Amino acid sequence: MSSEMPPAGRDPAAAKLQILATEHWSLLATRSLTYTESFSRVTIFLTILSGAVIALALVAQVSHFGRAFIAIAIPLLAVVVVTGISTIARLMRLNHDDFLWVVGMNRLRHAYLDLHPELAPYFLTSPYDDLPGVLQTLGIDIANTRRAGSWLHVIQVLPGMLSVIVASVVGAIGALAALAVGAPPWGVVLAAAAAFVIGMVWLTLWGRRALRGGGPRLEPRFPSPSA
Repeated sequence: MSSEMPPAGRDPAAAKLQILATEHWSLLATRSLTYTESFSRVTIFLTILSGAVIALALVAQVSHFGRAFIAIAIPLLAVVVVTGISTIARLMRLNHDDFLWVVGMNRLRHAYLDLHPELAPYFLTSPYDDLPGVLQTLGIDIANTRRAGSWLHVIQVLPGMLSVIVASVVGAIGALAALAVGAPPWGVVLAAAAAFVIGMVWLTLWGRRALRGGGPRLEPRFPSPSA
């Protein structure tokens, strides 16, 4: 029994709070790194896109939008599309990681309340580690959880915004391909519109599936009372 006693002069509750606070700060730092990488990935993609547009503008001045311009523009824009898809995939992975860190912080918050339940009225974020608890911590209205994964919500987040840009580049490739085969102006417009719609629908469906079913599979230890 004596071996289980805490050292003299040391409060076991204070030691627990110190350990929990250290882990909490660790998760906060990890979330900060996640956001930093997200913004860096977006910046890299936009830099590549801007460089491609500038390069095509220089080529257009020399070739006057002739066949040489089309021959260079299509593979260059294809590289932009591949880079964009890779960036979107990484952003979705980072969003999943951020979900995981929020679950961990909610569990730590639950531990704080176990030690000091009188602090519950002062917490805006949730101490529960299920989906409603995570959404509350992220500031998403729990009563409207169906909005998470809706078409409007998908294009508001970073992967969705990049999807619009990538689909636009796909539309430009479709227009250039139509020009390469000698299509009339209306055919070029239709090809661009069709390529944009196909690219946007595919990217949006991909994003919705990832948002709804791609999160970390963790069994809630402290589910919400309403759940």
